[in-house]
Amino acid sequence: FLFPYTPYRIQEQFMEALYGALEAGRVGIFESPTGTVRRRGRAVAVAERGCGGGGSAHLQARPGSADTAGEPDWVTAFVQKKEERDVVDRLKEEQMRRKRREDRLEKIRHNVQLKYVAKRKKCEEDEAKRLLQLSKEALSQGAGEGVLDQLDHNEEELILAEYESDDEKKVVSGLEEDDDDLEEEHVTKIYYCSRTHSQLSQFVREVQKSPFGKDTRLVSLGSRQNLCVNEEVRRLGALQLINDRCVEMQKNKHEKKSNEENEGKKRRVSRTVCPFYSYEQMQFLRDEVLVEVKDIEQLVSLGRETKACPYYGSRFAIPAAQLVVLPYHMLLHEPTRNAAGIKLKDQVVIIDEAHNLIDTITSIHSAEVSGSQLCCAHSQLSQYMERYRKRLKAKNLMYIKQILYLLERFVAMLGGTVNQNPGCQAVSQTGTVLKPINDFLFESQIDNINLFKVQRYCEKSLISRKLFGFVEQYGGSASAVKTNKENQKLAGLQNFLLTLQQGSGKEGDPPMEVEHDQFQTTSPLMQIEGFLSALTSANQDGRVILNRQGTVGQSSLKFLLLNPAVHFAKVVEECRAVIIAGGTMQPVADFREQLLCSAGVDPARIVEFSCGHVIPPENILPIILCSGPSNQQLEFTYQTRDLPQMMDETGRILCNLCNVVPGGVVCFFPSYEYEKQVYGHWEKTGLLSRLAAKKKIFQEPKKANQVEQVLVEYAKCIKRCSQTGGQMTGALLLSVVGGKMSEGINFSDDLGRCVIMVGMPYPNIRSPELQEKITWLDKTMPRAAGQAPSRVLIENLCMKAVNQSIGRAIRHQKDFASILLLDHRYARPAIFNKLPQWIRERTQVKPAFGSAFAELRK
Repeated sequence: FLFPYTPYRIQEQFMEALYGALEAGRVGIFESPTGTVRRRGRAVAVAERGCGGGGSAHLQARPGSADTAGEPDWVTAFVQKKEERDVVDRLKEEQMRRKRREDRLEKIRHNVQLKYVAKRKKCEEDEAKRLLQLSKEALSQGAGEGVLDQLDHNEEELILAEYESDDEKKVVSGLEEDDDDLEEEHVTKIYYCSRTHSQLSQFVREVQKSPFGKDTRLVSLGSRQNLCVNEEVRRLGALQLINDRCVEMQKNKHEKKSNEENEGKKRRVSRTVCPFYSYEQMQFLRDEVLVEVKDIEQLVSLGRETKACPYYGSRFAIPAAQLVVLPYHMLLHEPTRNAAGIKLKDQVVIIDEAHNLIDTITSIHSAEVSGSQLCCAHSQLSQYMERYRKRLKAKNLMYIKQILYLLERFVAMLGGTVNQNPGCQAVSQTGTVLKPINDFLFESQIDNINLFKVQRYCEKSLISRKLFGFVEQYGGSASAVKTNKENQKLAGLQNFLLTLQQGSGKEGDPPMEVEHDQFQTTSPLMQIEGFLSALTSANQDGRVILNRQGTVGQSSLKFLLLNPAVHFAKVVEECRAVIIAGGTMQPVADFREQLLCSAGVDPARIVEFSCGHVIPPENILPIILCSGPSNQQLEFTYQTRDLPQMMDETGRILCNLCNVVPGGVVCFFPSYEYEKQVYGHWEKTGLLSRLAAKKKIFQEPKKANQVEQVLVEYAKCIKRCSQTGGQMTGALLLSVVGGKMSEGINFSDDLGRCVIMVGMPYPNIRSPELQEKITWLDKTMPRAAGQAPSRVLIENLCMKAVNQSIGRAIRHQKDFASILLLDHRYARPAIFNKLPQWIRERTQVKPAFGSAFAELRK
């Protein structure tokens, strides 16, 4: 492997095992702790070797499928020769296609003039369009002003186009269909996905630094929110609004030709089109992307420079790319995958940072809507239908009425009615009820409605976007409406919206300026479309949760996905190989049983690899502490953790540690509530002031936008103390498992010389969602080593959270830290064996505090 540094032996083992899994078409679970240099760098080395070092990807000829058993030798020989000839022909054809593509890319690489020609042509086209528009405006001035019931240009855009058919039709993209590249065959490639755009950018930088950086054809994919360069669309802010506006502008462009043909017969409507959606410019951007490796930021800059859409331009590059870098959602959500033109057949998928993969799939395919959103959508849609009833075709009216009926029934299931303010309707029977999908559809009396057709109508008609435009125009100020009659019609909607804006400002404020009101930043119907889509899932794979709170507005309906494997099955079926990788993958049983085996993967195809750590054994001291300084047994169950003696003992342990540990100490609690309770108790007993004498105390904030500031102050304090000396030796950070600081934050070196885990962060067993998951698992999963699947799930959820949190320390080869697990239950074999191997093999179990403290002092 061409690796930019001299690799450690464990890195070589990792790369060998990874390459072996790819070559053999396996499904691999790979664990590689942070600090063993970079997992992403090693993945690049393996990926590039798999892609033939930047040249043509391997095409393996598969053996013929014809059954020649029992045939004479000459027949068998003839069939085999014919199959060999066919394979050779296919390979020659593919080679010619690649040669043409390589020649084109080489030409672009060396002919800078082409860029300027393309830019100049674009400028000329823009000027011609501008002049044409001015001419049209001059001609249309004064024409048709007296037509009865005429709506202004802005309102014309709000009217739903005629909905032609319920049948699925091939949607014409509007691009030139005779272009060879649209039918271009996908070369063998690796899809590399991770959780965040910053992680993907880091991976791309590793590729750029690698020996393959100049020759690799890599494309970065992202959401419209990250890639859109049209400022008018970007200003909408919410992802769903950006998506809908983009699709609508494309639709306008495609309808433009037919509108121009009918100019004489019909009144013309000026509809906005996106100036960046130019096929020629996007082709140019595609070629630029394939010539030189670019991350998302560089792609956006290129889009602005070339006046081409990076979102679509990057998609055109997928067939020829050898490495496609994309966020989780685009790979794991099938409709998004298909829309992007991603083809997984016989390709390789690497999912990095995959410790939360099951939760991610569940989250992507779950949906929740509140009573306020349901009532708001019903009111908006009713007003919309009344205003434009005369202009809407019969099929549009039919579907709008069906959607209104669905909304009525959903609100009824929450114990309310759509005609009253949801905030003023008290719910008589509060509580949480879970129902199978079919039971919910039957009880809400909507089992006679074809939800697949309604879902398709919402998608094709862009009704939620039209509705948002309607509310945007009339929801904020009555003066925007032209006639008194119209004022009366829309007064109901306007007043209703104002009741939903709790303290959102003056009556005349434009709706988009209301910062904290979710109904103003996105149309409620958009949320509801997601819920309708979820209801089309198979009955056994999910549940509907009816959460009835004090009022209808506070109540909600939620679809909970129980079987994530159903959405992962296609990925593992189609791909040549799938690698699930992360720094902390233990315990891996969840991935194996809930995700892979349930998705139909043969257990023999699954390979597991856990990498050791590069740090010397003496650089880490993991201790399971069974009792405190006063011999109080440490067992933080729900029943015992609130006892004053348990909170006192925890404080005494921290006081002792802060006396000997230099720099930063990070202490994780099971929840925000418990951390707050312990902090308050220490304040009353005076223990907090004793702690504060040695370490400045910081608390993890609940708000995400405050995290950065707290971390900066924490780091500054530690640095200041190490430079000045004195009684204050650093800082103590009180954090929460599963909070903002238990994942993705690096407490390297002095920022984390000791990490403490208070108790075991078991999930809330009383949660109706968890109880339903437990019931489902016990019914569908086999018992493992005599343990019920539900018991295994609860322990795994707990230990995943622990492993993520304690993995914040030890971030590189020369780092060192101690890890303290405060609860004797960690020593139980079933729990102990779920710790990461590199921590487990160095962990000491200490029954008494004295011997543990002696080890720490060393």
